[in-house]
Amino acid sequence: MSDPYFQQLFAERIGGVNYGKGTEIYKFEKIKRAKRKALADFPNRSLVDFGIGENDSMAPEHIRQKLNAEANLPQNRGYMDNGNTNFKEAVARFMQRNFGVTLNPATQVNHSIGSKPALAMIPACFINPGDVTLMTVPGYPVAGTHTKYYGGNVFRLPLLAENNFYPDFKSIPADIWTKVKLLVINYPNSPTGKTATTDFYKQVIDLANEKKFVVVQDAAHSLLSYDQAPSSFLSVPGAMDVGVEVHSLSKGFDMIGWRIGWVCGAERMVQAFADVKDNSDSGQFGAIQNAAAAALDDDGIHAHTRTKYKRRLEKLVAMLSRCGFQCKMPGGTYFLYTKSPTGLKDGTVFKNAEEASQYLITQLSIVTVPWDDAGSFLRFSVTYEAATEAAEDALMAEAESRLKGCGVQFS
Repeated sequence: MSDPYFQQLFAERIGGVNYGKGTEIYKFEKIKRAKRKALADFPNRSLVDFGIGENDSMAPEHIRQKLNAEANLPQNRGYMDNGNTNFKEAVARFMQRNFGVTLNPATQVNHSIGSKPALAMIPACFINPGDVTLMTVPGYPVAGTHTKYYGGNVFRLPLLAENNFYPDFKSIPADIWTKVKLLVINYPNSPTGKTATTDFYKQVIDLANEKKFVVVQDAAHSLLSYDQAPSSFLSVPGAMDVGVEVHSLSKGFDMIGWRIGWVCGAERMVQAFADVKDNSDSGQFGAIQNAAAAALDDDGIHAHTRTKYKRRLEKLVAMLSRCGFQCKMPGGTYFLYTKSPTGLKDGTVFKNAEEASQYLITQLSIVTVPWDDAGSFLRFSVTYEAATEAAEDALMAEAESRLKGCGVQFS
């Protein structure tokens, strides 16, 4: 059967005439297939799923009640474009109260339908063909994907254990520096769990002023910080002159599916984002914005979320350490990023993290996410479903029983 005429019309940015014909399987699709195989091969054995990357709890009941009430107000029925005043003012209060960051809610804050669309839109504000976005890897690729859509290029900065999971800016060639427009950083970092120091942020600010680029700090996990108090890039002197910070209510407030976040920082940059956004969407539902504003005013929500995931991570680290993994408590996020085993005591050898992850899923029904971008690592998430601490302990015990039986080895 011949291709339809429109096969010739797909844009080169998504594959051109070959769009839809590739045979490469996306990492997360491989994990889904392995999970289906494990369930089919071992129907009486439950999956221990450490691969889930989203909160397991619903937003607090009083926030859901607020949403319900707001949904019935006629003033919330229309387009919200670049956000309502109530949400922006709640963001400003939140940033001042939690980070000591002073923002003008009218000019330095704009809502987004989650942080993902914000990271997708920001390159439209700055990237021309040939420009470069610096992206840390492993990491969230959206800003880099859209940089390429606009004819720009991505220069990858590996986050290596030997560099304490910070990018090595000295590795960037001089000819790349002349084209850099954006640096996208993410702390607490997903998936490594590294938190940023003030000194690191100062280094970034000094570099931005020297090399003349814009900093985008993806702060999606900002409230899930354990080795230090939650912090903001914008709290460091000079940051407001060189960049913006992208926030989300997903991680810290258990509002994954609500799709609400914001961009804040340098006034002219926020304005540029708002202009692009105004031509991309018509704003998040006003009821969601107002319920989110109520959540932002309740610091007890994110304190509770942080306590839960810290407890779960401590249990996970202890369990995996007893099973032979070389791991330690992450600084932040709800992920544990740890070296992947290179084999098993029976002589089985894993060439990379993907092979190790596939073994754990198909043979032990333990789900992890592999990362082979900067060394072989596995990502364990503590967003598994467990209604009580006793249920958490039972899940840890089951995982430990399965892992101790295989005998992981590290070269």
